[in-house]
Amino acid sequence: MGSRNDTPEISFDDPGRHGMAQRVTWISVVVNIFLTGAQVVAGIMAHSQGLIADGLHSLSDLVCDFLVLFAAHHSKDPADERHPYGHARIETAASFALGAILAVTGAGIIWGAGVKLQNLDNLPPVQQLALWTAILALVAKESLFRYMLHVGERLRSPMLIANAWHARSDAASSLVVALGIVGNLIGYNFADSVAAVIVGFMIVRMGVVFAWDAVLELIDTGLSVEEVDSIRQVIIDTPGVRNLHELRTRRMAHRSLVDAHVCVDARISVSEGHRIAEMTRKRILDSHPSVSDVLVHVDVEDDLDHDSQLQSMPDRSELMTELAPLLSDLPEPRRVILHYLNGRIEAELLLPRQSLGDLTAVNKAEREIARQLAEYPLISSLSINYGRQIFPVKGH
Repeated sequence: MGSRNDTPEISFDDPGRHGMAQRVTWISVVVNIFLTGAQVVAGIMAHSQGLIADGLHSLSDLVCDFLVLFAAHHSKDPADERHPYGHARIETAASFALGAILAVTGAGIIWGAGVKLQNLDNLPPVQQLALWTAILALVAKESLFRYMLHVGERLRSPMLIANAWHARSDAASSLVVALGIVGNLIGYNFADSVAAVIVGFMIVRMGVVFAWDAVLELIDTGLSVEEVDSIRQVIIDTPGVRNLHELRTRRMAHRSLVDAHVCVDARISVSEGHRIAEMTRKRILDSHPSVSDVLVHVDVEDDLDHDSQLQSMPDRSELMTELAPLLSDLPEPRRVILHYLNGRIEAELLLPRQSLGDLTAVNKAEREIARQLAEYPLISSLSINYGRQIFPVKGH
């Protein structure tokens, strides 16, 4: 037996993605235009408060469909200077607006039906036309729900999925209205208005759910525990990563963003550390298609306090100026490597090989440096190496 998982999902970068979202929404627009007119007209003619309420629900669907079309059109725009992360959260804003519209519509329906319930003796009997219209609406909305959900899941679009479940809530409301009309037809005058109240509460609940989910995204709520644990494992398994001490995630419409702080060997070069960071980023993107971007910060030790002590330590130019008198008896170094570790500095000097010509002078200078290092508590060690490039490679 097949399932919805048998249908492959559409890539986020697929050029046909926008067209599919537009097509399914326009189909919903056409259906809702027809249902709105049919339910409201039939509700007025057949004296059915519930059917009129369901027609207003379909009208709110129509408004939401245009919101979805607007959001789908603009959310595909690429990143620009004012929106460096792109425009995907237009979908989130549309989902919030959709939820707010539903909540307000439902509240209005409840209020109107409540007023009708207080005047049952003055209500005219419901005509059978209302029942057939409600059944037609039920079939149309359930079919629309199944189609929209199928496309929304293939596109992995929360906005389309939300709109699909909106259609399902319409189908459920049409079922309630149909039952209310049946109750009214067999003699329970209050049944139609009670059905309208139930429909109103269903609409309010769905609107609150959609709006709340959008709010959670807008305040940068992280991914689920399972998703975060999966990303964490991918990072830890990356060759060269020794530890992971900070991992942050947040959603942006149908995609997500990841920030990670990884620890690497303190003695490797900057370029190797950069490569490890790039490999970490690539592995996350390859293993989690819903992640749109990853920012990897490379550390050499845990810095949960964000290196407040490190920020107060001298930079290279300040340190070399301070050490100049100490190194005055040595030749000009070819390279100076500094390691900021454990709140102190380790320095490595690479001197030209020819400086070993006067070995006695070099040894004397090294002993004097060792003696004076006690006056520089910030320097935990100073290594002096002598060498030359054995096989120089010329650029092409």
